[in-house]
Amino acid sequence: MHSIIFATNNNHKVAEIRSFLHNNWSVITLAEAGIFIDIPEPHFTLEDNAREKSTTIFQLTGQNCFSEDTGLETEALEGAPGVFSARYAGTPSSAEANMDKLLHELKGKTNRKARFRTIISLILNGKEYQFEGICNGTISLEKFGGAGFGYDPLFIPDGSSSCFAAMTLEEKNKFSHRKKAMDKLIQFLQTDLAGQ
Repeated sequence: MHSIIFATNNNHKVAEIRSFLHNNWSVITLAEAGIFIDIPEPHFTLEDNAREKSTTIFQLTGQNCFSEDTGLETEALEGAPGVFSARYAGTPSSAEANMDKLLHELKGKTNRKARFRTIISLILNGKEYQFEGICNGTISLEKFGGAGFGYDPLFIPDGSSSCFAAMTLEEKNKFSHRKKAMDKLIQFLQTDLAGQ
């Protein structure tokens, strides 16, 4: 069994990732690795923020690790909240405040197309690789459902009539941007193992 550190303090994301990654890899959280820091996300792209987190953990541990950064991009708001999704309504961050601001900004707009975009930054044997996952959908008129996290009560993926927060984790994984990026990561890791 190979171990890999997931550079996040978000337990919801850890649960999702562990539901994807099986077989030869064991995901270690920052807390399990004895790392108790909040890694800053100072950049203006998901790619750079993901790299910031994975690089920070690699420099601290020297171990294989990966991180991710995800943004909700709305068409009518020219891609906002995007890279600022987690702190859209300011700090300290609040999912409820973020959703309320998004609904306010979209009020009266007929175009509610949006997409979740995830970038995973993997550092394997000292080298970085990135993987992207995208889920297209729309923003609902109001919040619905009690599952999930972040903007899940507002986001309805294309091909479904339910928002993420009204789905089980298994149902969400059929559409999930994070799973699409993780599938690419898993395929890469399996290929790397096969070549060893």
